[in-house]
Amino acid sequence: MRAPTMAWDIRGKRVVVTGATSGIGLEAARSLARQGAKVVLVGREPAKTARCLADVRASAPGAEASSLLCDFSRQKEVRRFADEVLRSFDRIDALVNNAGTVLKTRTLTEDGIEATFAVNHLGYFLLTQLLLERIIQSAPARIVNVASIAHRRATMDFDDLFFERGYLLMKAYGRSKLGNVLYTRLLAQKLAGTGVTVNCLHPGIVDTAIWSGTPAWMKPLIAVLRRFAFISAEEGGRRIVQLVASPELSGTTGQYFENGRIVDPAPLARDDGLARRLWQESERLTGLKPGARETTAQGPAAATGL
Repeated sequence: MRAPTMAWDIRGKRVVVTGATSGIGLEAARSLARQGAKVVLVGREPAKTARCLADVRASAPGAEASSLLCDFSRQKEVRRFADEVLRSFDRIDALVNNAGTVLKTRTLTEDGIEATFAVNHLGYFLLTQLLLERIIQSAPARIVNVASIAHRRATMDFDDLFFERGYLLMKAYGRSKLGNVLYTRLLAQKLAGTGVTVNCLHPGIVDTAIWSGTPAWMKPLIAVLRRFAFISAEEGGRRIVQLVASPELSGTTGQYFENGRIVDPAPLARDDGLARRLWQESERLTGLKPGARETTAQGPAAATGL
């Protein structure tokens, strides 16, 4: 999908990066700060987030970098965080949805949602919808969703969305990443003509801490992948930065990238009917309703009008 091409220079742009305290998120934040972006690092743990902010500032002297906290497994936290972003910044030029998790056992959040789906899909969905009006007001603007090649083997079973009938780590992870691609494509359609582009990517099989939660039986596979297939967090971060910063992508929206190139996602990820069904279910699970107006710290804001 092509959107109207608009001039894009990352210097001076306000970029919010979630999951920015390790791995590809931290590398992307460093790179964007070095290129002159005003980077907001989002982390879950206060001490770790503070250390990473200091790291980014040291690696990009003179850059404007700040940090905020959010636990994306808790919807009330996402809402609080969105309010804080809206209070703090009058522009959001780019939003990078990167915070993610994998869990070896089935876990429900305090909202009653399977945790992998809650963080990796609903976290993206809820935060983006809450910030959407501000992002549109900042256009030209970009939304980048970090998905995964794992979406290619995933299913979306609305009768057992949270794996009550049998949980496997990679099935849960794949489902959440399929959600990322479906959401990206439909949101891009809804944002046509606004000046906001939405794209997603598989950053590569990256050697990061996210794999520390894998069960014992997967450890030998992870060891083999680490030796022969994993890429560095720095390389994965560069692929995120490409979608955020590249002027050549100013007119590109609704696309899925692998290895820095646009490719077709899985057939299931291109199912518009499935995307609409997931959107409706995501609205239900987050308490957002079509056309509803979220009350934020700035007053009423149209959070789900699109």
